[in-house]
Amino acid sequence: MAQQVQGKTAIVTGAGSGINLEFARLLLQHGANVLFADLALRPEAQDLVAKYASTPNKAVFQKTDVTSWPELEAMFSAATQHFGAIDIVCPGAGVFEPHWSNFWYPPGTAKSGDDPASGRYKLLDINLTHPIRTTQLAISHFLAAQPPSSPQNPKSIVHIASIAGQTASLPFPLYHVSKHGVQALVRSMADLEPLHGIRVTCVEPGVVKTPLWMDHPEKLKMLKLDGEDADAWVTPEEVAQVMLSCVKDDEIPNVIEGSPSAKDVAIERETIRIQGGSCLEVLAGSIRDVPMFNNVGPYALGRIGATVTDREKIYEEIYEVLKPGWGKAQ
Repeated sequence: MAQQVQGKTAIVTGAGSGINLEFARLLLQHGANVLFADLALRPEAQDLVAKYASTPNKAVFQKTDVTSWPELEAMFSAATQHFGAIDIVCPGAGVFEPHWSNFWYPPGTAKSGDDPASGRYKLLDINLTHPIRTTQLAISHFLAAQPPSSPQNPKSIVHIASIAGQTASLPFPLYHVSKHGVQALVRSMADLEPLHGIRVTCVEPGVVKTPLWMDHPEKLKMLKLDGEDADAWVTPEEVAQVMLSCVKDDEIPNVIEGSPSAKDVAIERETIRIQGGSCLEVLAGSIRDVPMFNNVGPYALGRIGATVTDREKIYEEIYEVLKPGWGKAQ
């Protein structure tokens, strides 16, 4: 039940940078209209929106705080006003355990930006609540469309989970919680495709070279960046290519065509089926259909792009703060 991209309309949250920007770029290149929903656009995103401002298919920026439910609703209204219909939704905006919303810096402590009176963690608002609410709004719009979504009129929701949704670690518990939750949401929506033609899928990238890493030296120190044993990056373009396939294809090769890392992937070539509920791990040059049960995990089979060699540096920071008095306001 893949759908044509040409002439369709997509909403992409977090499209101002990184993976979501590359997904928006691919959608535009394939003839879709795209509403960029983000707090702001990086210069490269501004250039892309300007490039498609006066073409047959267009890009429009809608300033959006994804933690605000009214602004998420306004995002859908804006897409409808600009383009008349909505066909593809990507609740892609996400953050990676910054100090301002981090389990080890609880609300009320000096490094935390979470308000102890608010009853919420901003990371979970962005990474989990926003994808859940956006999925609800997308389904509502798809069912209310004329004609409504159906196997003959398919629609797509593409989420960004992570290999963190298959694993766990002491330094980043909130991030792991959020990505496990996104994966569970996607699997729970599997039956929407045969019932109503709404395909809900997700990608689960490894370590991707985006501003979430490159703009944060406190995170980069976990990676070995030089030498023969340097950690490998997954590129935003690789992830976006798989996301596009989640919309327009029913199957995909397990080696990413055109990836500079494909030649280093030592796995047996096969074809992966894409359907509602699919969770596709994306590492450097390779793709894996992640099963719900008996999952071997992202570190098996010699795949590259899943490791952070110097993660012990972050563990040491956690050990340092875990002393009597931890968790109290400072």
